[in-house]
Amino acid sequence: MAKTVKKAVIPLAGMGTRFLPATKAIPKEMLPVVDKPLIQYVVEEGLAAGIEEFIFVTGRGKAAIEDHFDRSPELENLLREKGKMDLLEVTEAPLLSPGAITAIRQQSPLGLGHAVWCARYDIIDEPFAILLPDVLIQAKTPCLKQMTDAYNEVGGNVVGLVDVPREHTGRYGIVDPGERQGALMEIKGLVEKPDPAEAPSTLSIVGRYILDSAIFPELERQEPGAGGEIQLTDAMARLIQTQPFHGLEFDGKEYDCGDKLGFLRANIAFALARPDMAEDVAEILKEFQ
Repeated sequence: MAKTVKKAVIPLAGMGTRFLPATKAIPKEMLPVVDKPLIQYVVEEGLAAGIEEFIFVTGRGKAAIEDHFDRSPELENLLREKGKMDLLEVTEAPLLSPGAITAIRQQSPLGLGHAVWCARYDIIDEPFAILLPDVLIQAKTPCLKQMTDAYNEVGGNVVGLVDVPREHTGRYGIVDPGERQGALMEIKGLVEKPDPAEAPSTLSIVGRYILDSAIFPELERQEPGAGGEIQLTDAMARLIQTQPFHGLEFDGKEYDCGDKLGFLRANIAFALARPDMAEDVAEILKEFQ
């Protein structure tokens, strides 16, 4: 029987240069989609999947992220005194139980594989999730919950997949799929950012992973891959040779919030999904048609 996934690693050390000047003093993960920061969406997704401990891999200038999940007594008291209980509830919503967040530093930006490797001392002989906060997923059943349900059936390793245009395979980690059962499929191999003509499929890993801790010895090799960075995809490709590996084409829509247009799309999509905003937002959009 597969072990329960209780921990999640969230890489947060990126500088967010695509969003300058907004990210000069604000972590990109604190940029709001409608009225919640990106990081809160992915933490809530983790909680819905049963995650109990979040490991934030951070860098300099990221203290606001930890503060967001901490108490703010002055603000809470002010809202309570003014009788703004609805806002007090919203303010307290991100709070997690004591000890549920661990923050560690990635001193050098050496790639996603390196960021995950930084969490090696907090994960011992157990499966864990990886949530990339740049990827926001809108789904009836949270994406990671879909993946943990699949993991509980097959064990091993499970990654979230989306189908991308072939001309875009050079932007992503692409899988070589094997036998398929519905939305779940075996993975025979992985290639980081392949040329479209050489890509084994158009199925891309989308920023959601459940991995066995056996990935850490592979990351320990610190071998640079595409872009001269330590790629998580390369380590996973080696792990496939010794462990069960599956991909899940989850039910939902992903938004690349590391890109300005993707971030804008996410704001529109999530606003339109809000009963208190949908009608007004739809009217605003008509003004630009």
